[in-house]
Amino acid sequence: MQNNTFSTLFVGQNLIKLKEVDSTNNYLKNLASNSEPLPEGTVIMADNQFAGRGQQESVWQTEPGKNISTSIYLKPSFLPISKQFYLNMAVSLAVADALSFFLPSPVVVKWPNDIYYNRKKLGGILIENALTGSIIKSSVVGIGLNINQQAFGKDLSTKATSMFLVLNEELDLEHVMEKIFVYMEKYYLILKSERYAILHNDYLKRLLYFDIAGSFIQNGQVFEGKIKGVEDSGHLIMEVDGNIKHFNFKEIEYIHTN
Repeated sequence: MQNNTFSTLFVGQNLIKLKEVDSTNNYLKNLASNSEPLPEGTVIMADNQFAGRGQQESVWQTEPGKNISTSIYLKPSFLPISKQFYLNMAVSLAVADALSFFLPSPVVVKWPNDIYYNRKKLGGILIENALTGSIIKSSVVGIGLNINQQAFGKDLSTKATSMFLVLNEELDLEHVMEKIFVYMEKYYLILKSERYAILHNDYLKRLLYFDIAGSFIQNGQVFEGKIKGVEDSGHLIMEVDGNIKHFNFKEIEYIHTN
């Protein structure tokens, strides 16, 4: 472990750097369960994450040393379980705001927790909560972002992008991380002060296809819909054929169009 000089109150002040790990989330969860109590804001950062995971156990692939693979340890015991998706909102907003600082146009969030730029994926977030009764004992916030990667495989080249591909220059990874940590604290303190309306409204402003007609797939069937909002539970609210419908995570897919 090492102390750092990030201009933050607690996020990233305890930073653990690894050359290689299967998953920064797994490493941090094991550390939290096997050692002395970890300080809130502890960060794991890996040069290479060879078995990173996305939502619903999908695989996150990244080029070693080029991108951000990090996990942050939080203790949001103040947050009601019924509102745990607001932590997702806070983290998504922090990442979107931080990356927008470097890019010419705003970064957006694709529901529930993917980070997009110009309709292509820049990264994703995976939050794993540990519950004790009705209390969120701890949260491991995994963040994977394409920063300096210059090329993607054929299956991803039309769907993924990186900061390098947008700017045509490499960025210092720790500088980008510091921006993320600063915004993380901002939104985490908003969450802690129970200003849920601020998070909800800002999240909708950042939401890809919000109040815009788009094409989606459910059970192999294509349908047209318009995203109208997000419930406290995180479920998506959509208008389809004049009716309001609610969708759970991974229940529908966006049809990518450039």
